[in-house]
Amino acid sequence: MSIFNSLRDRLSKTRNNLVNRIKETISGKASIDSNTLEQIEEILISSDVGYYLSNKIIENVRTKMLNTKDRTSDKIIFDVVKSELKKIFDNNSTSRVSESNNQAKPYIILVIGVNGAGKTTTIGKLAYNYKEQGKKVLIAASDTFRAAASEQLEIWSERAKADIVISEKSVDPSAVAYEAIEKAHKEKYDVLLIDTAGRLHTKSYLMDELVKLNRIITKKLNRAPDETLLVLDGNSGQNAVVQSDEFSKTALITGLVITKLDGTAKGGIVFQIFEKQKIPVKYIGVGEDITDLQPFNAEEFISAIVDIN
Repeated sequence: MSIFNSLRDRLSKTRNNLVNRIKETISGKASIDSNTLEQIEEILISSDVGYYLSNKIIENVRTKMLNTKDRTSDKIIFDVVKSELKKIFDNNSTSRVSESNNQAKPYIILVIGVNGAGKTTTIGKLAYNYKEQGKKVLIAASDTFRAAASEQLEIWSERAKADIVISEKSVDPSAVAYEAIEKAHKEKYDVLLIDTAGRLHTKSYLMDELVKLNRIITKKLNRAPDETLLVLDGNSGQNAVVQSDEFSKTALITGLVITKLDGTAKGGIVFQIFEKQKIPVKYIGVGEDITDLQPFNAEEFISAIVDIN
């Protein structure tokens, strides 16, 4: 099976919610009228593409319909959907970077997000990806708030064959990160992945802790973390949009990781978040296996959920 077909299979719930439902809506119609277009717009919105983008797509379909003789073909609709989704990424291709020197070692990645989004598994899978590239990888278990967080991360570090720093003495996340940075420098690690406590954006003391952690890292390195990745659950719908808004107020997010996309029919949330925040989507989670964290490719993602061939 090709990589594309594999991705298409993993995103089948979102694909079915879009492609199959649109086809069913059009099937048997003598022509695609205004009522049909409104139904299609509702399908797009239900896939969490977002109201503004869904409305824009339908208006473009309406315009194209006026200039074509064949008003029964679904090809026009899917061509416009694909074109508009691609424009989101084409028009906003600039990536966010921290003020760090990306050539410096260790390359430090801070991973943030709410509880249950998939932070721990994302760190394990990232560690595995870097190990596969021949990198020397260290993980810092800086989530000292949640019971069993370190134990779960240790299991993933073993799967990835990466080293881990777990502090038996300190419950201060910044202290754990500091210790890990010293070890990474001394033992010449290529990559340091720093876990953080899952925090609700409504918990101000935990958001303040994130600010402190960033400050400690920056002071120790004389530079900001090379990456700050926000992990979002693809199943969480509009909550993911709210989370990206709130975390952006506290941290310079350089990339998004959208997890659990294999289990949701609302994968359109990827487009809505990117369109609003202009934060690059770096990875998508499409399964539970350690190899199921994939670098995000916009064209492949769009084709996997929209192509009708």
